[in-house]
Amino acid sequence: MTITRDDIRAAVGAGKISEAQATAIVALSDARRGARENLQGLDEPFELFKGFNEIFIVVGLTILYAGWTGLTGVTTFLASSSMTSLLLCGITGMATLVALASYFTRRRRMVAPSIALAIMFAFSAIQAGWAVSYWMVPDSGIPKVTGSSDVRIVIMLALATLAVIFYWLAFRVPFAMLLIALGFYATCFGLTALNGPELDSFRDVFLLSANSAFSWVTLALGLLGLAIALRFDMSDPHRVTRRASQAFWLHVIAAPAIVNTVAFTLFLQGGATSYLILSSFLLLMALFAIVIDRRSFLISGIGYVVALTALAAEGNTWAFILLLGVFLVALGAFWESIRGAIMAVLPAFPGKDNLPPWTRPREVSAS
Repeated sequence: MTITRDDIRAAVGAGKISEAQATAIVALSDARRGARENLQGLDEPFELFKGFNEIFIVVGLTILYAGWTGLTGVTTFLASSSMTSLLLCGITGMATLVALASYFTRRRRMVAPSIALAIMFAFSAIQAGWAVSYWMVPDSGIPKVTGSSDVRIVIMLALATLAVIFYWLAFRVPFAMLLIALGFYATCFGLTALNGPELDSFRDVFLLSANSAFSWVTLALGLLGLAIALRFDMSDPHRVTRRASQAFWLHVIAAPAIVNTVAFTLFLQGGATSYLILSSFLLLMALFAIVIDRRSFLISGIGYVVALTALAAEGNTWAFILLLGVFLVALGAFWESIRGAIMAVLPAFPGKDNLPPWTRPREVSAS
């Protein structure tokens, strides 16, 4: 009988072994096989549901939460003290969702219901946070220069994000990392708007300029998210624990924040020099994605590759897009071999041995 990485992940999910024990087992297994010579099954962990029963439960939870939201909306509207009613409804909803998560997440280890419950908890936290913000910032205490609703929104987002952090600490749902990152980003954007010019256009979120601080906030938060994600990744190079899944969701946020900010700015500047720098940047991001074994940076840059192709193709756009598709399919099919060749020629650098294992070219030919 052979125990695979999926079996070890299942054992961790069922609480039979700890994440540290799982990492040690995989490392020992690789060492006995000759250190990284068999990488079958090593991939980015990504799982939305384990079976259709989870989808069925998610549908039920969605209907249940929709009914609860409608009921609390009516209750709040009819109550004499609407904010008190809203706070009680929000806290009650959060407590109920924690109880449901104790069963579906902690006991049953279900994936899709855990994701749904995390999202619903975030909405209930926003509901309660909005009520608390009214008590913290009364209308009489707000200067006319700053809108009271803007201050309350920032407080609401900060409190909701803090609540989701506690939820993650309690249940360790990897998807909650995405919600925490979004909440942190939104809070920082709100603070930026309170202390500077308003966000006039969505493009200001990614367009680096001296007139708007939003794009710089996007870039800084993207780099912060990337640093945290890499810390998770390097603590679990074999990707058998939840830390790898948490890193995945952080990469989903960090990659667009970094790639879109730099690429969008260079693309709008126009000119041969900007396009050359943009092409070099996208190639660098592709190399970085292969080295850290994360596809999110490649996906974020594909749109700009297509746009650059349309500008340079001069009537042969579809032919270049066809070639791009062939390249991406080949890259996905031979990802491990390509990554092994690149990692083999790269010199030693800090953290290289903590990255996901790679197949060396001679090992590919031998297999």
